[in-house]
Amino acid sequence: MKEALYIENGFWQSAGTLALRNALTEAGLRHGLRLVVRTNRDFLRPDSLRKLPGAALFWDKDLRLAERMERAGLRLFNRADAIRQCDDKTLTWLALRDSGIPMPDTLLCPMTFPNVGYTVTDFLQEAADILGLPFVIKQGRGSFGSQVYLAHSVEEAADILRPCAGEPVLFQRFIEESAGRDVRVYVVGGQVVASMGRVNLTGDFRANVENGGKPVQHAITPREEELALLACRLLGLDFGGVDLLYGKDGPLLCEVNSNAHFKALQSVSGVSPADAIAAHMMENIP
Repeated sequence: MKEALYIENGFWQSAGTLALRNALTEAGLRHGLRLVVRTNRDFLRPDSLRKLPGAALFWDKDLRLAERMERAGLRLFNRADAIRQCDDKTLTWLALRDSGIPMPDTLLCPMTFPNVGYTVTDFLQEAADILGLPFVIKQGRGSFGSQVYLAHSVEEAADILRPCAGEPVLFQRFIEESAGRDVRVYVVGGQVVASMGRVNLTGDFRANVENGGKPVQHAITPREEELALLACRLLGLDFGGVDLLYGKDGPLLCEVNSNAHFKALQSVSGVSPADAIAAHMMENIP
């Protein structure tokens, strides 16, 4: 039996993270892979990276630890650079903007410093002129649909933006025809393993389950599959969840998640990506 680490965050422990860990470790055993659970708290000491397995399923966003592990010779699933580009939506957009993958019209918010703030906000009128109103404001590092806002006026945009000082932020055109609904595609090892739709009937423009969206069965289209596979390949992901919007002329890439949870996906598709992840690791562990 092969052995690898399972790295999770040592400060976020919940029923959801426990269920995720159990699903992945149990799938590992079914495929002949023993996952040894560790948290990022376990690697404070300089010598803590000695005598470790040669690979790790890195289910965290502690990029500095990921880079330390890679420099120590571990093969990470996903790699540090892939996690970095997905963890910050502004970096995801920069990585894919010239790829031919259709995305909503996007502007990068000018950077300010946390101790300075947005002392001038006249650029928001320019953003509204380009993108129209309402437009979407996204903090680069939000998860589960949080830190994603819909600004209906320049004044509202300024109120949303002020607490984000020092954070990466982008502005996007609001895709009205996709309000409250999207598609999640799960890719592992260059293959689509499952997909689902998400529909929010509460009036929230975000489709995330955490914001009231409901998972529904979805028959993936060839174009959706093409975009999901291309995005994951360009970002260097071993596995990931790709979110697509319904555009007037076809699907649009919304974002890519390097460590997407899959409980809701499994509930409607009947497929657990955990087995595909374990099988992919077995094929690629040095």
